[in-house]
Amino acid sequence: MMFLDQAKIHLKSGWGGDGCVSFRREKFIEYGGPNGGDGGKGGDIFFEAVPGLNTLIDFRYTQHFRAQRGAGGMGSDRHGAQGQPLVIQVPVGTQVLADDEERTLLADLTEAGQRVLFLKGGDGGKGNAHYKSSTNRAPRQFQKGFPGQEMSVWLRLKLLADVGLVGLPNAGKSSFLNAVTNASAKVGAYAFTTLKPQLGVVSFRNREFVMADIPGLIAGAADGAGIGDRFLGHIERCRLLLHLVDAGGEAPTAGYDIVRGELEAYGAGLEDKVEIVVLSKCDTATPQKIAAVSRAIERRTGLPPLVASAMTGEGMEAVLAAVLAEMRPGENAADKQTGWSPL
Repeated sequence: MMFLDQAKIHLKSGWGGDGCVSFRREKFIEYGGPNGGDGGKGGDIFFEAVPGLNTLIDFRYTQHFRAQRGAGGMGSDRHGAQGQPLVIQVPVGTQVLADDEERTLLADLTEAGQRVLFLKGGDGGKGNAHYKSSTNRAPRQFQKGFPGQEMSVWLRLKLLADVGLVGLPNAGKSSFLNAVTNASAKVGAYAFTTLKPQLGVVSFRNREFVMADIPGLIAGAADGAGIGDRFLGHIERCRLLLHLVDAGGEAPTAGYDIVRGELEAYGAGLEDKVEIVVLSKCDTATPQKIAAVSRAIERRTGLPPLVASAMTGEGMEAVLAAVLAEMRPGENAADKQTGWSPL
């Protein structure tokens, strides 16, 4: 399934039905009087977050949504039927933004089953029976239905995860995700193997939590270099960040500084999140190099990094135990997203 995390759509709620002009006409009954009914209310538009969805790809092919119009009033004091509401189903974690320069946040659907009334349908018009009075016995006035609301909005998906994997390209994030979850992220010996966010559910010590892997960051990502920082929005909701540093790389500490700089440039509180630094691919580095890199990282963070290898399994349990210790019991995205399945 193709992953899409942004889409622009156009919405239009239903118009109200027109009121009716009608008079009672029955044999042997004089002075029947007006009996035109009111028009029905137009359909509302709702957004609803549903489990099981993790992409906005459906909105690439369907971009216009219109709720049903209310039916017009009829004679014999019959009111028009209300227009059926339109419920637009979106993945959990979807934000609805205004189509303006500021991209103002209009709605944020963070829980499965959450439903938001977004656009109200127009009210129905009054029939001529509504205008009957002691001085106006045969009114021919009626009211047209009121128009619905109309606007264009942007949908932006921010995946719900407890732990976000960050690091340079080819730092071993996809291998780590595959090793600890049921995901099957693409792995390759070249940069930018991951081109879209990947999710997986970690089951460890009778607990479950969701882990997200995003494409790697390089120097200048905040200015659009590489894939840029577009996908960093998917870890804004994460409880903590798992920062993977390639222990066997040419300049591991410089790579750590680059990623931290890009997180700070992006903002949105990412630089303040709890961070666990892991020296990945430890099977490709000598003990002397691992010790040197550990000392350098500790000078930057104040804590010694963990050491792990997704290929051999060394240190993986210690990393998951550290993650579990940082998370508050009973509060994780896997519990809230029942029915969720990874990409």
